[in-house]
Amino acid sequence: MEKNTVHKKSIRYISKYVSPIGTLTISADDNALTGLWISGQKNFGSTLAGYECIEQDNTIINAAHKWLDEYFAGEYPQTAIEVKLEGTDFQVKVWNVLRNIPYGCTATYSDIAQAIDCKSARAVGNAIGKNPISIIVPCHRVIGTNGKLTGYAGGIDAKSALLKLEGKE
Repeated sequence: MEKNTVHKKSIRYISKYVSPIGTLTISADDNALTGLWISGQKNFGSTLAGYECIEQDNTIINAAHKWLDEYFAGEYPQTAIEVKLEGTDFQVKVWNVLRNIPYGCTATYSDIAQAIDCKSARAVGNAIGKNPISIIVPCHRVIGTNGKLTGYAGGIDAKSALLKLEGKE
């Protein structure tokens, strides 16, 4: 006798957060943060395809709101948030290096390339540009070799504001 199997579509919980750099969209599953995008950001919602999206907070989204409250108050966030990085192996490798750039510090694209033994800072830059978890996975802390602010999916003004908030600019 065959069992009738019901396939449950995976869910992403979605929430908005009003920040000094614009409205942020946060996504999470039941276990981890899966996305955080600045309004108008390139690759907005890149990890939401194929999921049922429900506008509802959960414990992960509540933790993200608390983290963002601390961050935008100019504090080093103490709230721990589990993140789920969804991308190619290379992208995830790059994004994990970003997570190790300390608050208030910067690194260059070349530094990141060197950290993962990659010969192409451009490939690293492309991966960084597709980071689905802005701010918490701090791609805004990556600058050009000459010390200048370069591309940021959320816009150079947002990058500058985030670095200024961290006392870097």
